[in-house]
Amino acid sequence: MSGPAVGACRCGQVTFESAKPAIMTSACHCTGCQKMSGSAFSLTALFPTEGFRITRGVPVPGGLHGATRHEFCPNCLSWLFTRPAGNDAFVGVRSSLLENPQHYAPFMETWTQEKLPWAGTGAVVSFEAFPAPQEYPALMARFAQR
Repeated sequence: MSGPAVGACRCGQVTFESAKPAIMTSACHCTGCQKMSGSAFSLTALFPTEGFRITRGVPVPGGLHGATRHEFCPNCLSWLFTRPAGNDAFVGVRSSLLENPQHYAPFMETWTQEKLPWAGTGAVVSFEAFPAPQEYPALMARFAQR
């Protein structure tokens, strides 16, 4: 995963990149992500906000329009990325929109208490909900060493 991470929505009207590497990859099994992705889980590559930029187009808000901001392409309505509430340091990009998505396999899976019984991700670590905030530094260090 050297060089910038580059991605685009399905129609290509919104493109983005991160000059910095992903600090975590995950799959979320919560029912909200299931509904927004139209799938059994959503995939995320977490990037530092510093170094992340939109290179073409203007995303629009979607999802629940709450404190956590979900951004979508205004044309094809692809769910592009999420800016978590209370944490402007990171942006969670839908990793399936990145070039070479095979390099962003989920390291962690969350909300397994809402997981569909037949859905599998191959994640290294699993959590019934989200990990506690104090667990993230060790998880990110482990991810970086893989």
